[in-house]
Amino acid sequence: MLKDAFRLVIVTGMSGSGKAQVRSTLEDLGYFCVDNLPPVFIPNFIELCQKPHCKTKKVALIIDLRSGEFFDDFAGILQDMSDNEQPYELLFMDANDSVIINRYKENRRKHPLAPEARISEGITLERELLANVRNKATYIIDTSSLRKNELKEKIIRYFGDENRVRMNITVVSFGFKYGMPLDADMVFDVRFLPNPFYIEKLRYKSGAVKEVADYISKWPVTQEFIDKMDNLINFLIPQYIQEGKGQFVLAVGCTGGMHRSVFIAAHLYALLKKHGFVVNLEHRDLMKNKVKEHC
Repeated sequence: MLKDAFRLVIVTGMSGSGKAQVRSTLEDLGYFCVDNLPPVFIPNFIELCQKPHCKTKKVALIIDLRSGEFFDDFAGILQDMSDNEQPYELLFMDANDSVIINRYKENRRKHPLAPEARISEGITLERELLANVRNKATYIIDTSSLRKNELKEKIIRYFGDENRVRMNITVVSFGFKYGMPLDADMVFDVRFLPNPFYIEKLRYKSGAVKEVADYISKWPVTQEFIDKMDNLINFLIPQYIQEGKGQFVLAVGCTGGMHRSVFIAAHLYALLKKHGFVVNLEHRDLMKNKVKEHC
């Protein structure tokens, strides 16, 4: 019997029903995913996961008719697992025939069970071969009318950790003269804020230094901007999480990436941390400047 801390999810179902997206979402949730595993190897894989040295706690196996003749034993292996009280959760992915046909046409792919025939013939045969497996499903998800973010939310609800914050946020400061971060989802340009560079005693101190932070923050324009920015962030982040976004890069840029962007990025980091989000702070271009005092 599997140890209590181990969670095994087996994903199967109709070709074109969304199993690839399920795999990606499960990977984001921390599952070790194995795609197209021949069913005959499932008992051996479980045994491997029961070894004392194995640290893998969450596993997802994607198994379908791509296994060819090896798929024939799948229903029997599932029954053996149930008989031996080996816990698993079986997710069966489905969609109606017309939706699957349209998806194949959009991707210009052939159905694996009917490479030389009509897609509808392959779908009919696949439903017949999967009937016994479908009857054993713990969950059945029909993606006929589901949007991608709705499917992702279902997978998170079924297989995610309820206490887990589902979006990782990176706040990065940068200098425009070194180029914008290519992976930024949102960019704040703070070059309009008063620039400490023109104050001799602050020129070579970063925005993380209290003296520099005090200078930037003392201006009314800075306070007004921070208030508006905080309200925007407090509104947007929960919306992105609701939409199912897994990662979010929030970039803040000034001219050189040393003073104003560092100060605002640090403020955003503290704000998001206060609200319990998983957040990282990076100062991409800070040390490309002549920094004599950072913090």
